[in-house]
Amino acid sequence: MTLSFDGLPPLRDVVARHGLDALKALGQNFLFDLNLTQKIARSAGPLDDHVVIEVGPGPGGLTRALLASGAKKLIAIERDTRCLPALAEISAHYPGRLEVIEGDALKTDLAELAAGAPTRIVANLPYNVGTQLLIDWLTRDVDNPFWSSMTLMFQKEVGQRIVAKPGSNHYGRLGVLAGWIAEAEILFDIPPQAFNPPPKVTSSVVHLTPRPSRIPCRLDDLERITQAAFGQRRKMLRQSLKPLGGEALLEAAEIDPTRRAETLSLEEFCLLARRWRDARS
Repeated sequence: MTLSFDGLPPLRDVVARHGLDALKALGQNFLFDLNLTQKIARSAGPLDDHVVIEVGPGPGGLTRALLASGAKKLIAIERDTRCLPALAEISAHYPGRLEVIEGDALKTDLAELAAGAPTRIVANLPYNVGTQLLIDWLTRDVDNPFWSSMTLMFQKEVGQRIVAKPGSNHYGRLGVLAGWIAEAEILFDIPPQAFNPPPKVTSSVVHLTPRPSRIPCRLDDLERITQAAFGQRRKMLRQSLKPLGGEALLEAAEIDPTRRAETLSLEEFCLLARRWRDARS
C-alpha cells in the first residue's frame, strides 16, 4: 500500500476501505487535496502551544494535516459514527495527541473542552450549520473569548458576509456582529473540484482573531438593532427601526432617517445600540 506524507494511507484509500460516502444530510464534502489541507493548517498559525479544536473531521484529512503541522493536543468532534474507525487509526498513529469526541458540535461546549487553555478552532465546517456555529462561538463570551483564533471554511458567499463592509451587497447582521467582535479576513478560496463530492459553490477559508478592544455597546442591544435594521433592509431606517423608536432614536444618534441599513458603519450601529439602551433606561 502506498503511504502518504505522514506515513498513513492516502485519504482516498481510507474512505474506500471504510465505505465513507459523503452524506448530504450532514453537509459533508471531503477534501482530499493534501496541499490544501496543509495550507489550511499552516494558516491557523503555530499549533504546538494551543489546544486545537476541529469540528466535522470526517475521515480526517485536515486532522492529519493539523497533527503533522505540530498540534500537540487536537480535539476532533464528529457526529458521523462511520468516521470514527478512520479517526481511531489516526489517533493510534499520533499517540496521546488526538482526542475524538462523538457528538454534535451545536450541542457541545467548546469552551469547556478548552478548559482555559489557549485555543485555536480549525475546521472545514459543514455548510448547513457553519454560520450558526460561528455565531455561537463568537457570542460565547465576548469579553473573554475562549478562542485565540478561528480558521474556518465556509461557502464563499458566507465568507463574504463575514468580512463585508458598509455599502457591500454582502453587508448585513453577520458582518456587523463579526466585525464588532473579531478581525476577519478571507485567506483564500477553494474550488468545488477539490472536494468529493464537488459542491455547487466555491469555498473560502476565513481567519478570525478577537479584537483587542471593541466599540462600546452591549451584545443584546446590537443584535436587536441589527435584526430590526436588516430585517427590512430595503426600507429607510425610520421605517425599519420604527418598533425601536424610529426617527426619535435616529435623531438621538444624529443619523439621517432616510438612510438604509447597509450604509451604516459599525460605529453607527454601536451608537444606535447605546442610544436605544439610554432611551429605555
